[in-house]
Amino acid sequence: MVVHRVPAGESVVRPPSACPQCGHLIRARHNVPVVGWLVLRGRCYDCQEPISARYPWVELGTGVGFALVALRLGTDEGGLRLLPAYLAFAGVGIALALIDLDVQRLPDAIVLPSYPALAALLAIGGDGPALVRAAEGTVALAAFFFVIWYVAPGGMGFGDVKLSGMVGGMTAYLSWGTFLVGAFLGFLLGAVAGLMLMAGGRAGRRTALPFGPFMVLGAWAAILGAGHLGDFYLDSIGF
Repeated sequence: MVVHRVPAGESVVRPPSACPQCGHLIRARHNVPVVGWLVLRGRCYDCQEPISARYPWVELGTGVGFALVALRLGTDEGGLRLLPAYLAFAGVGIALALIDLDVQRLPDAIVLPSYPALAALLAIGGDGPALVRAAEGTVALAAFFFVIWYVAPGGMGFGDVKLSGMVGGMTAYLSWGTFLVGAFLGFLLGAVAGLMLMAGGRAGRRTALPFGPFMVLGAWAAILGAGHLGDFYLDSIGF
């Protein structure tokens, strides 16, 4: 619902969910994530028009993402205090990645309010040195992306610059190694996807690819475990 409504400038609160074909409101019993779609067999209860399978897949993917975050952070008291912040970051990341794929835009309506919301959640459950590191990571990655955007206009959108600060802060809070791997993987995944599309004849050298999904994937790969590689590397060079 967020992915569909926010790019269109619509409220995510009103009106209630309705069938896009016939306009009938979706009944509460049919609005349960995944289960409602399965009960209806993928069709509107009133007009029998197909309901896109994207809805249950996004709902299921979000549930899996939340479970992975809980497994990563819910093993000790310190991690449990951080759980609300990283669950929120997971939801924001999923919505932004899908919106960017759809319309190649990262709406301010989601990105900008996420900064104070995530900062507050981290501050409630976090500790001082990690919060300072998160602030430094926010500034560092946003500044890096801003330089790229400024030096090579058209290479990326300014929405990517705004998202980068959020990615930098949420990865750096955990460690500098997580920050390093999260930033690097975003570029690596984007490059690999671009090369694969070019090899398949589906993109050219000037084809614009949405970069937001790769930033989000890179960040979450680092948060869920790959960041330990960055920690190992930094320890090996005495950082």
